[in-house]
Amino acid sequence: MTGELKPWRPFGSIASLRRDMDHLWDRFFTGNVGITPWEKGWVPSLDVSETKDTLIVKTEIAGVDPKEIDITIRGDVLTIKGEKKEEKEEKEESYHLMERRYGAFSRSLQLPMAVDEKKIKANYKNGVLKITLPKSQKSKAKTAKIKIE
Repeated sequence: MTGELKPWRPFGSIASLRRDMDHLWDRFFTGNVGITPWEKGWVPSLDVSETKDTLIVKTEIAGVDPKEIDITIRGDVLTIKGEKKEEKEEKEESYHLMERRYGAFSRSLQLPMAVDEKKIKANYKNGVLKITLPKSQKSKAKTAKIKIE
């Protein structure tokens, strides 16, 4: 049995563990748990904000034709589906770097409150899809004075 002596570097393994944990948390919070980026394609990021009367969902989907976007709501789940088609050119090109993502995507979001489905509006401008979801009368906060006995 031949043994090879290697210097002990306790901080080297800690740095590797830290890098692996950071990667795991990044994948968890971006919704890519257990799926590598090349398996999933691309998933647009969402911003969700709230005003007194509405819930607003914004997503960057530059390069997607608005006609290729499907927005549905079922119960308290909002789903946005679409496809970003790859640009096909007849030129002979040799890529050195290709980071843009193409393909179909689907994002579902559980809404934090009831919304009035009949008054939902969506618009698409400069690559950003904005969905305005008016709160239902039930979900609008009502303030009531509580008496202390």
